[in-house]
Amino acid sequence: MTAHPIPVIIDCDTGVDDALALLFAVRHPGLDVRAITCVAGNTDVDGVVRNTLTVLEQAGAGDIPVARGAERPLVEPARSAKHVHGQDGMGDLGLPAPTRRAVDVDAVTLLRREILASPRPVTLIPTAPLTNIALLLRTHPEVVRNIERIVFMGGAVATGNATPVAEFNVWHDPEAAAVLLTAGVPITMYGLDVFKRVLVPAADVQRLRASSEPRLRMAGELLAHRDPATSGDPTPTGGLGDAGAVCAVVDPGGLRTESLPVEVSLAPGATRGQTIVDRRPRPGEAEIHEGERELTLVDVGLDVDVERYVKLWLSVVEGD
Repeated sequence: MTAHPIPVIIDCDTGVDDALALLFAVRHPGLDVRAITCVAGNTDVDGVVRNTLTVLEQAGAGDIPVARGAERPLVEPARSAKHVHGQDGMGDLGLPAPTRRAVDVDAVTLLRREILASPRPVTLIPTAPLTNIALLLRTHPEVVRNIERIVFMGGAVATGNATPVAEFNVWHDPEAAAVLLTAGVPITMYGLDVFKRVLVPAADVQRLRASSEPRLRMAGELLAHRDPATSGDPTPTGGLGDAGAVCAVVDPGGLRTESLPVEVSLAPGATRGQTIVDRRPRPGEAEIHEGERELTLVDVGLDVDVERYVKLWLSVVEGD
């Protein structure tokens, strides 16, 4: 294991799979989780704060500062995903209310403080709509000098989930995602193309659900809630979802990326929130006739070693 843990800040909308990401991050010895910031997305921002504190408590995490962030996107109204994550955003598991409290500063203030205070450049891991990150970049652009890279869960090369072409996190706040692409730091897009593929086998999910350890039992119930199957199989598999993005920070060799131009569709209508990834080998007629536009190059996740990331996540979450 690395002698110098990677300093990271997670910006999340906890969320079933954000919870799986947090469980992994706070227990991995190669990560120094300096802060966690919360934003509206899967549920309202106050619910996100509550869920985040609950996960940290259940995980036995150290004293990690948690801050409340934006309660709605930059332009659009907030639109939750409670139909996916449950009314409480955490699978309606009836978990006890946390005794921990959020810090008394807002998310953007905490992000700036922790990024600039870090002795080594920080890796940001947004697993949520990118509103907090956009506000940070526009309000405090000086933070860029101490950001190593941004690995975000969002976007899609092929098929969306919020719309046929748009992934939820980007669709929820397309303007914020467009701001992210102007950050001027290396960016990795862990999109739906790899997100959907990392599934924990049913036997592992059942083993966790049957555990006498509350933390592991919670992990198992969260995974069971993330079952992607529609067959009604009584022994569900579990999608790691956002946790895969954190795995990619720890073990980038498990993710195959390609540096590609990416932009976000901001126009109203059917394509709003789409991440347009240019995989063409050469310019087309539009560029020939209208001139090439300068677009951000993003390391786009195109393939993932599923077994490698599943084993990594299980080994860390189940480890002593």
